[in-house]
Amino acid sequence: MSALSRRNLLKVTAVAGAGAVVLPGTAGADGSDPSSTTGTPSKPGTTPTNGTAPSNRSGSANCPPAKLTGRIVRPNDPGYAEASLGWDELFVHYPLVIVYAQETQDVVNALTWARQNDVALRVRSGGHSLEGWSNVDNGIVIDVSELKSAQIDTVSRIATVGAGLNQLEAVTALGAKDFAATTGTEGSVGLSGATLGGGFGFLTRYLGMACDNLIGAEIVVASDADGAKAIKVDEKENSDLLWALRGAGNGNFGIVTSLTYKVTPLKKVVYVQVTWEGLKDLQGVFDAWQCTAPFADNRLGTQLEIHKPQILLFAVLADGAEAEARELLAPILSVGQPTVSVQTGGWADIYAGFQIPTQAEPANWKFFSQFTREPFPEKAISLIGAFMNDAPTDDSNFFTQAFGGAVQTSEPIGGTAFPHRDALFYSEPGAGWGTRGVEDSGEALTPKAQAWIAEFSQALRPYVDGAYVNVPNIGMQDWETAYWGPNFGRLRKIKAKYDPNNIFQYEQSVPPATC
Repeated sequence: MSALSRRNLLKVTAVAGAGAVVLPGTAGADGSDPSSTTGTPSKPGTTPTNGTAPSNRSGSANCPPAKLTGRIVRPNDPGYAEASLGWDELFVHYPLVIVYAQETQDVVNALTWARQNDVALRVRSGGHSLEGWSNVDNGIVIDVSELKSAQIDTVSRIATVGAGLNQLEAVTALGAKDFAATTGTEGSVGLSGATLGGGFGFLTRYLGMACDNLIGAEIVVASDADGAKAIKVDEKENSDLLWALRGAGNGNFGIVTSLTYKVTPLKKVVYVQVTWEGLKDLQGVFDAWQCTAPFADNRLGTQLEIHKPQILLFAVLADGAEAEARELLAPILSVGQPTVSVQTGGWADIYAGFQIPTQAEPANWKFFSQFTREPFPEKAISLIGAFMNDAPTDDSNFFTQAFGGAVQTSEPIGGTAFPHRDALFYSEPGAGWGTRGVEDSGEALTPKAQAWIAEFSQALRPYVDGAYVNVPNIGMQDWETAYWGPNFGRLRKIKAKYDPNNIFQYEQSVPPATC
């Protein structure tokens, strides 16, 4: 079945089904709040209820029937198409209802409603789930992206932010007070999602992983037979869950509504961008980078991007000067005849300056994540060059992030579920194609792009291991170990404690321990 016909079929099925279904706690077309139903949506892979109400629909003695609150978007609403579409337009879903929480109680109500009505649910913050797992057909999406707040205590150096902030908003808020915490590079990505999966970027070698800076959270969890409640998580209260949230918190245990970070003073950075035209210098550039970047001054964070037309190096030196940055990068800059540009300024301004507008990015993406613990040999670097020469588009790339520094030395009190601290660097091939906002754009390229990623990742397998849960590898065997290594067993026990009924589940979620 073509992507076009598949999408149309899903749309017709989901919207027609949603139009025929009116569940308690949702308003009808006339704004009423009906008390009966003509049917119920079914979870993917389960048998429909044939119009009968779930046994717990009326609520329990401890938890009366819930009503959805917040900003509610349904299939017939004007904003539904935009609200149901994530950043990666390769994945299209048609949820029964989307709840944009305006406060924590909206999340509690939505989770309770989903449980009482036996409706599949997914949790969403920035909408960047790279396999579309923060959305679901014929279910409820609980979206926290409108929970935007920031309270920064400059004396204690602690910031508490709403889970709806994206990374650009967080960097901007902290930068206004000359503070920083680790975030990823792309500003439109949700801060919550990035942090809860680990989180790394230009400040990682200086400040540690984003999850290393996380010292507390508020999270809505399932409670009783069909209810929900908000609980506090920190180093003293529910500390086992804090450990799990630091690297495995995305949609596994509950719905995070706020996060508390330790933050660090940072007034200025030096930002360096280096360009080599073509790929003729790839061997020398990559080898110089992997042999120096993971071992450099901890204040230096670097990313290397390899495209078909060019090689790009991006570097940020925290609290340094241009001459110092050039000296630290000298072994890499000495390869070939690159073009070098340098900026010095506040971190928030620099960060905002290198953002690419979402509309300028390709519509469809596919990635494969991996970590490296030994430098790539010449053969591996040659493989990268060969695949990049055959990339489906110029936007496709091979991306790397230097580790070392604080990643290895600054794990917080209580530890984290993130296991890849001994990696030299992280990398991923990524294919990007299609025009954003145009339905089924790039459909003809989809098979080629997906085959390219699959073959590329397979070719590199002798030189890499592990995977990054924020960039999931669909279809990977032993994904549990790839994402979390020896920590998976402990995660299952924590899952059994906080979500024993496995309410929060998706294609590669943590299942509860059974004994």
